Amino acid sequence: MKKFWGILLISILLFSCKEENEVKNEDAKKEVATIPVIEKPVTKFGFNLDEFTVKYDTIRNGDSFGELMTAHKVDYPKISKLSLEFKDTFDVRRIRVGKPYTILASKDTTEAAQIFIYENDRINYTVVDFRDSVSAYTDKKEVKYVEREASGIIEQGSSISQVIQEQGIDYNVTHNLADVYAWTIDFFKLEAGDKFKVIYKEKYINDTIYAGAEPIEAAYFEHHGRPIYAFAYENDSLKNVVDYFDEEANNLRRTFLRAPLKFGRISSVYNLKRRIRYYGNRIRPHKGTDYAAPRGTPILATADGTVTESTRRGGNGKYVKIRHNGKYSTQYLHMSKQNVKRGDFVRQGDVIGWIGMTGNTSGPHVCYRFWRNGRQVDPRKEELPKAEPLAKTLQPEYFAYVEPIKDQLDCMLYPEKPIQEEEEDDLVTLNQ
Repeated sequence: MKKFWGILLISILLFSCKEENEVKNEDAKKEVATIPVIEKPVTKFGFNLDEFTVKYDTIRNGDSFGELMTAHKVDYPKISKLSLEFKDTFDVRRIRVGKPYTILASKDTTEAAQIFIYENDRINYTVVDFRDSVSAYTDKKEVKYVEREASGIIEQGSSISQVIQEQGIDYNVTHNLADVYAWTIDFFKLEAGDKFKVIYKEKYINDTIYAGAEPIEAAYFEHHGRPIYAFAYENDSLKNVVDYFDEEANNLRRTFLRAPLKFGRISSVYNLKRRIRYYGNRIRPHKGTDYAAPRGTPILATADGTVTESTRRGGNGKYVKIRHNGKYSTQYLHMSKQNVKRGDFVRQGDVIGWIGMTGNTSGPHVCYRFWRNGRQVDPRKEELPKAEPLAKTLQPEYFAYVEPIKDQLDCMLYPEKPIQEEEEDDLVTLNQ
C-alpha cells in the first residue's frame, strides 16, 4: 500500500513540474513575440542605401559624364563646378568604358541624382556629392590581406607560368616573380630542376571577393643549382623606394634587365659564325639575340637612357636604339610599332614598342642588340654592373627583419609529384 501511495505522489509532482514548464515556455514565447525585429540598414560606399533610389550601371561607349548627369536631373552649373574645381580629384573627361558606377537618387518623384560613385578599380572609388553644394573625394573599400605561400619545381618542357597556374595561383604572381629576378635570372634559360618559393599577400573585399595579389614580399629561387634569396625592403623611407635584397643585403637590381621581354623564348642566339642556307651556307654573323613572342607583346627598355633612333630602315624594320651612358647602348629591331621618339628619356622597364615582323624576319620577334664601347657583344655573357648594396647603417635592422622570413622560406615544402602507378607486365604461364 505504501508503495502505491509513493508512486502516486511522484506522478503528481512530475505532472505539476511539466505543467509549470509549459506555462513558462508559453510566457517566454509571448515575450519573444513582443520584441520588435530591427533590420540593419544596407550600407555601401559609406551610405545608407535605404535612404535613396539606387541605380547601378557601367560606362558605355559614347557616354559622357555631363550627359549622364543631366539625364539624371543634375543641374548644369553643378556639373560645371565639379569639372572646374575638382579636376584633380575626378576628371570628368577620363571616365572609361566598362567602369561600373552607382547613382544614389532622391526617393521623390524626380529621382534626381544626389550621389555619383565611380569605381576606379575593384578597391578604389570616387564619390561626387551633388547635395547642397558640390564636393568630390576618393575612398577605398575595406580590404582584408591574407598571407599566402607558393612553391614549385620546373619540369622538363614546362615553364614557370605553367607551374604557378597549375596550382590555381593568380597569374600576376608569375609576373611579379619575374620582376623580382629580372636582373639576376634569365627566365628564357630556365632548366628542369630549377625551383622557387614565394611569400605574398592576396587581397579580399568583404572577406570573400578576391581582389588580386600584392607584390612579392620574399622569394627563393634556385637556378642552375645557385640559390638566390630576395627580400622586399624599403631602402629609402623618404622616397618610399622598395628594392629586393639577398640574405647578405646585396641589391638584386642591375643596371640592365636580362631580357627586353618578360616572357617568350629565345629563337636565335648571338653567333658570329652562323651559316644560312638561304645565302648559300655562307657565314653571316648574327650580332643579336632573338626573343620570339606573339605579335603585340610589349618590348621593354632594359635600362635607363635616351632614345637616339626611332625609325625604320631596311632589314631592321621598325626599331629603337637607346644610349644608356658613354659605355653602353641597346637596339630593338622588327617592331610592329614604336612607343617612343628620338630624344625621349626612358626608364628601365618602360614599354618602348611592340613585337612585330617588320624588316627581314620569318616570324614575330625582337632582335635585341647590345653595344659596349661601340662594339656589339653578347649581353647574355656580359657581367652587368650591379646596383649599390643596402647602406651599412640600415643593415643591422635589415638582418633582424629578414631572419624570421628566411626561416619561413627554408621551412616551406615543394609540391609533391603525384605518384604514378607503374603498369606491371602480365605474367603468362605456359603449361607444358
